[in-house]
Order: sequence, then structure tokens, then C-alpha cells
Amino acid sequence: MDNDVPARRAERGWSQAHLAEMLGVSRQTVISIERGRFDPSLPLAFRLAAAFGCRIEDLFHPPGE
Repeated sequence: MDNDVPARRAERGWSQAHLAEMLGVSRQTVISIERGRFDPSLPLAFRLAAAFGCRIEDLFHPPGE
């Protein structure tokens, strides 16, 4: 699954460590999500969307879209 997490994080000037702290996960988890190596659980996806003030479907999309 592709995602817009890195772009949205960069727009806000947040480090991966800062986002991880906001979400209550490790920095490695944020890195894995951003690189598409790990799809977050639904509760974590909701926390990500809330952190960015958007819907889950605005952050995550099928590859190539």
C-alpha cells in the first residue's frame, strides 16, 4: 500500500521521531510505514489520520494511484 505520510510529515516540519512520539510507536515503525514495508493496524491508521487532520483514505491508497 502506498501512502502520503512522508510528504504530509515534511509539510509540517515533523521529524520521524516526533511523529512516532505523537502516535505512541517507535521511530522504526514510522520508517517502515513510510517506506511501505508495514501497513499499520486500523487503530494506528486512525491515529495517523487524526495527527494529519485527514481521513485514512487520504493517506493510504493502492500502489500507483
